[in-house]
Amino acid sequence: VEIIADVTAAPATIPVTPVDLDQPGATVPPDVIPTENSNQPPSDAQLGDTWTRPTDGMLMAYIPAGEFEMGSDVGENNERPAHSVYLDAYWIDQTEVTNATYLACVEAGNCPPPPERTYLDDPTYANHPVVYLDWDAAQNYCQQMSGRLPTEAEWEKAARRTDGRTYPWGEEIDCDKANYGRCVDDTTPVGSYEAGRSPYGLFDMAGNVWEWTADWYSVHYYETSPAANPTGAESGLFRTLRGGSWLTGDWNARTSDRYVDDVPILRNQIGFRCVISVEE
Repeated sequence: VEIIADVTAAPATIPVTPVDLDQPGATVPPDVIPTENSNQPPSDAQLGDTWTRPTDGMLMAYIPAGEFEMGSDVGENNERPAHSVYLDAYWIDQTEVTNATYLACVEAGNCPPPPERTYLDDPTYANHPVVYLDWDAAQNYCQQMSGRLPTEAEWEKAARRTDGRTYPWGEEIDCDKANYGRCVDDTTPVGSYEAGRSPYGLFDMAGNVWEWTADWYSVHYYETSPAANPTGAESGLFRTLRGGSWLTGDWNARTSDRYVDDVPILRNQIGFRCVISVEE
């Protein structure tokens, strides 16, 4: 059973490269180039620990192994039934991947550029989430960082922890906690909403941009989902998105909301973050 502690106010750290938490994800070391073989995070971490990924300077948060409540009995049909899920421990990015970090991967020749580069090449958007990328491009970036996209279950636990909360911070939402419902009519720099951090200290788990997950989407998956480490349907037409965006409303910002983008165009409303499994 996971021990509950407050990690949002002052996240604990282990001896790693210092990162300025006042500007999460803002600094990309100029000599960092994404490679296929990066160092792995510690396997003996504790709740509240963070680690800086050396390949791109991303701060990652440790999510301990344990059970949490997934889904919602008062949400959409695809969120039912609410059920207990056990997950092995993992690390997840504190923020969404930014234009600056993704551009470094493009310039290193390891990542394909988005078909629309307006945000990517504009320095004023350097610390905004990278957008206009499909699932394959997002997964490729995470693999370059020795990681992968999170499963739906990993994403949801990181957003809500173990108490089944509606939003990452609790039960009410407003424009001081998240960029949703055109509070800002565009993306915002990652880590802008201190009051909207998740119980594990993560930023923008509600709003800003939808986030790709690893799972194929299935409406009825929760009815037969395994109780431990679920990875989604075996196949499908679409990958599941989580978290809502700057354009969508409070309903989509809920931690249990599941969504698919069935329009075959890339948008400035979809981004991603990466996870790394804990090596035993």
